[in-house]
Amino acid sequence: MEKVLYLVRHCEAEGQCPHAKLTPEGKVQAEKLVSFFGDVEIDRIISSPFVRARCTAMPIAESKGLCIEQNSDLTERVLSSQDEKDWIGKLRDSFSDVHLKYKGGESSIEAMTRAYKVVKELEVGSRTVIVTHGNLMTLLLRCFDKRFGFEEWRDLTNPDVYRITFHTGEVSVERIWD
Repeated sequence: MEKVLYLVRHCEAEGQCPHAKLTPEGKVQAEKLVSFFGDVEIDRIISSPFVRARCTAMPIAESKGLCIEQNSDLTERVLSSQDEKDWIGKLRDSFSDVHLKYKGGESSIEAMTRAYKVVKELEVGSRTVIVTHGNLMTLLLRCFDKRFGFEEWRDLTNPDVYRITFHTGEVSVERIWD
């Protein structure tokens, strides 16, 4: 029996803070996700508690008659607690060295570990949508496909959707968003 996970990056938002809402375009994107998942069987929806993630998940949940389960292990990774002048370079370096940790931040391996914990707890046979953030999403995808890194993070869209299928010891990762 297989387990299927749909990993969703939130729709376009007004900013990066936890309370940032979806832009008008982000709200349109969230409605497009409803159509996208229209014929897809889903048992659960788990979301980062950040507003932009919950607002992305809400229309899907309403269309499927499901409640959104919030999980703080799906919040975006904090690279550093300081404003970094070359944050993009530091982010690139953090994908190269998963143990690299900046002041007040979280290493890639720490973020991967907390996100993977959510996936590991999913039951065999389940079909789950997880709504999260770009950096954490890329790191979680990396748990299943080592090719995911900085360039793949940069190529993500808002929203974006990957299907991860677990079947008899095999794991497949596929981008399914157009």
